[in-house]
Order: sequence, then C-alpha cells, then structure tokens
Amino acid sequence: MAAIIRTVMPEFGATGCGFAISDPEVDWMSRAYAEPRHAYFVVERDGRVIGGAGVAPLAGDDGDTCELRKMYFLPEARGSGAGAAMMAACLEAARSFGFRQCYLETLTGMDAAMRLYERSGFRRIDGPMGATGHGGCNTFYLLDLASP
Repeated sequence: MAAIIRTVMPEFGATGCGFAISDPEVDWMSRAYAEPRHAYFVVERDGRVIGGAGVAPLAGDDGDTCELRKMYFLPEARGSGAGAAMMAACLEAARSFGFRQCYLETLTGMDAAMRLYERSGFRRIDGPMGATGHGGCNTFYLLDLASP
C-alpha cells in the first residue's frame, strides 16, 4: 500500500508535510492497523494489491469517533465499484468497534472520492476534527454511524 499511496497522492498534488503521504505509518501499516479498534482492507486483482482503506480511532478525540484513513486506489481500480465495497467494509468494521461517528478529511480535486463519501451518507462539516496532522487537507466530512 505504501507504493500505491506514493503513486496516487501526487496525482492530486498531495505531497509533503500535512498529507498522509508523509505519515510514518505508511511504511509500517500492518503494524499500525494491528492495534485494537483498527482495521485495514485491500483490494486485489490477479494477486496484486490495487487499493485499500482503513479505519482507526480519531487521534485527539474522546474515543467515539473513528477516522476513515488512507483510502487510495490505482487508476485501474477506479470506477469498478471497489471504492463502494471498501467503504462498506470500513463502515461495518467501525460499527463493530463501537464507534458512533466516522470522520474523514480530503482535498479539493478528489471529486470522485467526495461523490463516494456523499453517496455513503457523509456530510460536509466546516472544519477539521481531532489531531490528524493533515494540515494540507481542506475538506472535511462526518457520518453518524447509527444511520445505515
């Protein structure tokens, strides 16, 4: 996934400090997502990983909110329904972990992703939540997990 993240993020100008591409966990995601109330899923085609997404507790929050994290797909996975399937898996995991809401942050220009978020029930909010360290993001969403 580190290679996918490092391939996809520059497509959208999301490089350097303030973006997930700079998170230290990119190089050790299997360890990061092995923690309690963390999950990460990948999409494979012909035995090759072509995308993924995960959930984890939102840093700096009271424990009721998770963050949808590191949802990236190679161009060959886009438009195939992989995003919707990945979203369903992540939200199911979040509910099973007892989170009440799911937060995410993204960047202007990631239009297809934003359409997926909105189709999934996320609503835009005015500003960031928690302490993600992603100061480069400029669009924020929240989902009440009690809703189907």
